[in-house]
Formats: sequence, structure tokens, C-alpha cells
Amino acid sequence: MIHPEQHYFQLFRLDRPVLGRLVAEALSAGGDYADLYFENTTYSNLVLRDGAVTSGGSHVDFGVGIRVLNGDASGYAYCESTDERDMLGAARSAAAIGGGHHGDVPPEGTRARWKGTPNPAADRYPVLRHWRSTPASAFLPFLQGLEADIRGRDTRIVKIVVSLVWQVSDILMYNSLEELKYETRPLGALSVTVVYGQNGHLENKSASRSFRCGAEMLSPALSREIAAEVTAGVDQAFEARQPKGGKMSVVMAAGASGILLHEAMGHAFEADFNRKGTSVFAGKMGRQVCPKGINILDDGTLKGVRGSLNFDDEGVPGQKTCMVEDGVLTSYLHDRISARHYGVTPTGNGRRESFRYPPLPRMRTTYMESGTAKAEDLIESVSRGIYVQDFANGQVQIGKGDFTFYVKSGYLIENGRLTQPVKDINIIGNGPRALQDIVAVADDLLIDKGAWTCGKEQSVPVSCGIPTVLIRSLTVGGIQ
Repeated sequence: MIHPEQHYFQLFRLDRPVLGRLVAEALSAGGDYADLYFENTTYSNLVLRDGAVTSGGSHVDFGVGIRVLNGDASGYAYCESTDERDMLGAARSAAAIGGGHHGDVPPEGTRARWKGTPNPAADRYPVLRHWRSTPASAFLPFLQGLEADIRGRDTRIVKIVVSLVWQVSDILMYNSLEELKYETRPLGALSVTVVYGQNGHLENKSASRSFRCGAEMLSPALSREIAAEVTAGVDQAFEARQPKGGKMSVVMAAGASGILLHEAMGHAFEADFNRKGTSVFAGKMGRQVCPKGINILDDGTLKGVRGSLNFDDEGVPGQKTCMVEDGVLTSYLHDRISARHYGVTPTGNGRRESFRYPPLPRMRTTYMESGTAKAEDLIESVSRGIYVQDFANGQVQIGKGDFTFYVKSGYLIENGRLTQPVKDINIIGNGPRALQDIVAVADDLLIDKGAWTCGKEQSVPVSCGIPTVLIRSLTVGGIQ
């Protein structure tokens, strides 16, 4: 959602002369670039446990972050006020930290300019029903109806927790290149967890959906979709067993298993890790990193998707970045600092948790493009392996590329057929090796709609996706 420019000036009590004075103060100690990030975010939530509201609330986060760059040095300060005297004090602090001479400035990166006016017609998150103007009580019938629908589908239900979180952020950005960007970012997230009991054993099923849109996301269709997901496969969950472990083929299901792509490969493509030489992909630009025909992208342009942005948090337009093209590493994910270091144009990946933090290279919506195979053919080609539907917690070593992921749900593959449901297993491997060991990619790319949040010093909303993919060999941790 993009309001007229004056809306943001009034909200933050600004005008162009004030912005000019703040930038001048930030550069007063010798910096070569400065930017301002104004934010007004309202956060709200409602939680229902077994149909009753047990918690809820709302708060506002308001302030400005000021950054100064000077060669390889940077200074950052923020204040929770837009009074000009307070902001000038923060600008002086940032200048003092990042001032002085720290080397030559490469020609690109922070000098790349996008001076156009934000275009409401190109907005990637239009709003039909405004979160801020709708009272929280208006969402209760939807949430209670969803809970009742779920409870009526299975007699084994022990507990249901339904959570709705919504936020709206007014953002204004200005920098020493005289770029002015502004927008209002909506974000809603609905999550459900259901606990089932059978013969003294408990199992749980969870589902979430998140979109950059207004409260219109709370539709009857979404309620039915969530209810169906958290009540499907319960019998299989109770039947699931830990299989025998070892090295074997792994088929990753389309959609949510894209989180492995995000964690095990995507982070290693972020330019700050490569600039510092800590990524396993450092120095490998232009090299073949996986089989031909595979394309891996990070995309900020998908309308209404949780990870999408009109502009990143440095004012760089959202765009689609192809990291791997036909198996070749073609681009890292850049913010202005890393783009300046490499002498390239930023890719729109400068993101921050709030005005209290400087931006870092971060993913938006990361996915692998569809291939030409059929998902059923991939499964039929495996004599013994694991079919993974959902991953849960994972750990990744960016430097080595080693990863471990816990499998939330899946099946044993025996002689080309899905047989025993499995649980309590880990998938262990190495990101670059896993890329090289991709045997086939199906034609069923699915962008998952879950409420994914990425943590890298700061937390930001992201999305992920993947088609069904067959990896020749990974280590499955199970019964030895």
C-alpha cells in the first residue's frame, strides 16, 4: 500500500529541508554516504486456546535509524523520536562512529541511484480491508469458527491453539543521493496447532499462512484450507516409526521443504558472508555449482507473498535475482555495502528487523524453478530412500555448508513406493554437495505460504519454495 508522499511527511513530522539537514549532519565527520530509515509499526495479536481468548494485545514501534558509511567503516544510531533535535543528535552519533577517511569508494553500490517516485499502481501488497481500521473483536468469529470446524473433524483432539498476528508498517527512506522512498507494508499471519491423543500417546499437527495483504486474507476458503491441513494425516502420525538410518536417496516434497534450500544454500549466497570469506561459495562466482538446468532464485516481486517487497530497507526496488542459472553461480544477494565492495548493483536484499538495526543482505522469497520431471517418477526411481514432506528445526554451518534438519513428517520409499510413515529422523548433509547430487527436478514448483521467519542477528519475514527434488544421497539419522 502506497499513500501520497505528504501522508508520510505528516506522520513523521518531516519535510524535505529537515531530511537535508539530517543527512548533512550525518556526513559532517567525513562520511561518503548516509541514509535515514523512518518507521511506524503497529503490532497486534490474538490467541485462542480451545475456543477462548487467552491473550491479545497491541503496541506501536516508532523511530528513525541513521546510518553513515565511509569506505569500509559504518556508523549507526537510532532514536525513538522524530523531534528534529533528537534526530540531529542521533545523526551526530552515527557521524562520530563512521566518520574519518577509510579508503576509496568503488563506483557502484551506494552510488547506484533510484530516484523515481513510488508508484501505487505497481504496489505488491494492496489492501482491501485495513487491519488498523478493523477492531480485533471483528476477527473473533473467524477464529472461533475455524476452531469449531477443526474440533468437529476428529474426536482425538486434546487441545487447539489458534493465533492471529498482524502488523502494519509505515516506512519512509531518504539518503544522501536524494532518493526518497515510502510505503506502507501490511503483514498478517494465521497459525494453528492441534494436539491429538490416542492410546496414551500424543501427536501434534501445525499449519500457518501469511500474506502481505489486509484482513481480507481471513476468508472462508482459508479457514477450510487450514482446518483440512491440520486434520489430515493424523493416522499416519500415530503410525510413524523411526526407520533404519544410513546414506540413502532423499525426495523432498514440493513447497515447505524449500526451507532446506533457504537455510543450507540460500544463506551461503548472501554477499556479506562471501565478502568476508566465510561462505563455502566465496570466490566461486561463475562456476558450476550444481547440474545444468537448475535455476535458484530469490524474488521480491511476487504479489502478496510474505517475503515480497516494493523496496528493500535501503530504498532499492524489489526485484528478482537469479543466484544460480543453468547450474552456474551468477549472483550473490547484495545490500548496498556488499554491492559497493563487489562493484555491482544492489539486488534489493538489504533488510532489517526495525529502525533499531542496520540493514544486512537477507533473503526474500527463495526457490528453485521447476524442472521437467514428474514427481511420481522421482519416487518410482528410488529403490530405498526417504520422502520428506516437512522439515522442522535445522542447523547450518555457513563456512563449511554442513547442515542437519529434523524431519517433521515423511515416508519411507521402498521399491518406488511410499510405505511406512517416518518420524524422529534427521537429514544430514552438505549444501554444495547436495546441490551437486541433485538427480532430477519435477515440474511442480510450489511457493509455501507459511509464516516463515529468518533469523540472522535480526528477524525478518521470508518465504520459500521448491519443486519435488531427488537428491542422490544424504545421511538419514535413524535406527542404526
